[in-house]
Amino acid sequence: MDLDTFVRALPKAELHLHIEGTLEPELMFALAARNRIALPWKSVEETRAAYAFSDLQSFLDLYYAGAAALCHEQDFFELAMAYFARAHADGVVHAELFFDPQTHTARGVAFETVLDGLERACRAAQARYGISSRLILCFLRHLSEDEGFAALEAAQPHLARLHGVGLDSSEKGHPPAKFVRLFARCRELGLHLVAHAGEEGPPAYIVEALELLGVERIDHGVRAAEDPALLARLAREQVPLTVCPLSNVKLRVFPNLAAHNLKALLDAGLKVTINSDDPAYFGGYIAQNYIDTAEALGLSRGELKRIARNSLEAAFVTEAERAPWLRRLATLPD
Repeated sequence: MDLDTFVRALPKAELHLHIEGTLEPELMFALAARNRIALPWKSVEETRAAYAFSDLQSFLDLYYAGAAALCHEQDFFELAMAYFARAHADGVVHAELFFDPQTHTARGVAFETVLDGLERACRAAQARYGISSRLILCFLRHLSEDEGFAALEAAQPHLARLHGVGLDSSEKGHPPAKFVRLFARCRELGLHLVAHAGEEGPPAYIVEALELLGVERIDHGVRAAEDPALLARLAREQVPLTVCPLSNVKLRVFPNLAAHNLKALLDAGLKVTINSDDPAYFGGYIAQNYIDTAEALGLSRGELKRIARNSLEAAFVTEAERAPWLRRLATLPD
């Protein structure tokens, strides 16, 4: 079995995936035409040429511009179904989709419009592909905590349809400490908690996310390697890290995949997972992240199985849901 076939055979969970970041230029232009939205680019080719980022903010500027094409429930449904088709081909058995309602409500798109389209796609993906899924509302950290509370208020009537909350957008200058009250309220509401930390932000942001926000997973977390005490804590407590290798290279966190610290984190005993983040912009969906990282870092098939197992164990699912995936994973050779 070659590497590509092996990776796609691995039952895996995708835990760090921004659904707006799966908007391929072709669909972006189709939706923009249908919704009579003017985009900053003249063609699909010009759009792809713009995917040369110097840092996280340069990516976010383009990401928010592209999201303007998403206006109606059907748009969000088609967006998510396009992702699920790729995820199924990549061997994903469970996906936890981040979505950014503030990006859309600021443009006059109702919260319900976003949620209805995504939830309909989740049901369709379960029926068509057997992929289970969860929806995680992400607050934009470059906005204020009060604006986060407003987003939570809009979500209140729909909490039964949401599984958790996260924190994304630009890290620099926006520490987790900025959102202590908001995350405390989300915890009271019984929501799972995750947060981006330690990508562009320092290791201290990871500590804040754990201690002040009480998160269960760290999204990215690669800069934990700069703090030996934190590294030891993450290994001891088995806090899952949802690492996104191709994203890290595209956003210049690492100069290339060979320089990535994923294997070092794995060797240090951390609960590392591999994910695709914003694959339409970063050059690869989850299987490509597994394959390219394995080739660049010399990961063994046993290590790839361990990463897939980590993802299944870190997923916000019941043990009854998890058990058949783990049994299937155990049948694959090391």
